[in-house]
Amino acid sequence: MHIKFYVLLIVGFMLLSCDEESKVEKEIANIEADFTVERFDKAFSEAQPKDLPRLKSAYPFLFSKHVPDSIWIQRINDTMQNELLAEVQNKFSDFSAPKQELKGLFQHLKYYDKTFTTPRVITLTNDVAYRDKTIVNDSLVLIALDNYLGAEHEFYQNIPMYITANMQKSQIVSDVTNGYAKKYMFQTNRKTLLDEMIYFGKLLYFKDLMIPFKSDAEKIGYTEAQLKWAEANESPIWSYFIEKEHLYDTDPKLPNRFIADAPFSKFYLELDNESPGRLGQYLGWQIVKAYAETSGEDIMTIMQTEPEIIFRKSKFKPKK
Repeated sequence: MHIKFYVLLIVGFMLLSCDEESKVEKEIANIEADFTVERFDKAFSEAQPKDLPRLKSAYPFLFSKHVPDSIWIQRINDTMQNELLAEVQNKFSDFSAPKQELKGLFQHLKYYDKTFTTPRVITLTNDVAYRDKTIVNDSLVLIALDNYLGAEHEFYQNIPMYITANMQKSQIVSDVTNGYAKKYMFQTNRKTLLDEMIYFGKLLYFKDLMIPFKSDAEKIGYTEAQLKWAEANESPIWSYFIEKEHLYDTDPKLPNRFIADAPFSKFYLELDNESPGRLGQYLGWQIVKAYAETSGEDIMTIMQTEPEIIFRKSKFKPKK
């Protein structure tokens, strides 16, 4: 009898929680967040040298004063640049799907941060500088579309496959959200492996709230199979970190093994080749989620909370 009562109580709480989430999402859907996507990449692909003054006037922040007009004219006439721009126009002739997802992000940001204002959104190219796919500040979002042509694109032949896996249209809003998450982030130290795990865990939990319409795999940049592997092996991975006393270790090699982009995580065991990279980020995410559920704190407070407090109060227990 008691067991039935507790089961019903748990189900009741779950239904109440889902209902609350649904109410919040309905409220967010009604928030105004209109914007125009400014296609600088398209304008530049269609420009003649005589159009340069007009482009510089419309987008002065994209033209360094240290770069003479002659360099820009060379770019306008450059065959490789024209080929790159043509590929971008072909892939992104319709930008409506990414725009809709960006609108969803901005609506969520406005809900959780009442001071947030919808930015200018400008698309461009950056010669496939994939470490700077998106740039976010208080008033601008810049998206370099030549970094989202698809994992198998011929322009990416010299880039490692574990990086090109996320160079696709579906990752645009996740990358932009990551940029915003860093703006709200505060952390005194990033010395230990645990510091790094919590840092990236906060970024990922921020995505949970700001882009709930994206899958967990898309948020972290895993395939569904990689995410399932991480979930299935959560307990042994956690045991490994505890047994090796890695959490409070300041060895600079540890972030490279478990946090940084990589084809797999480096336990130096047979399972390495089966594992996805960045498993430290994944575990940090689970810790921050557990803390959020335990503490009931809002996302902006969590982003400012120190790693040790999050870890201690999360009472994190890995999935069995």
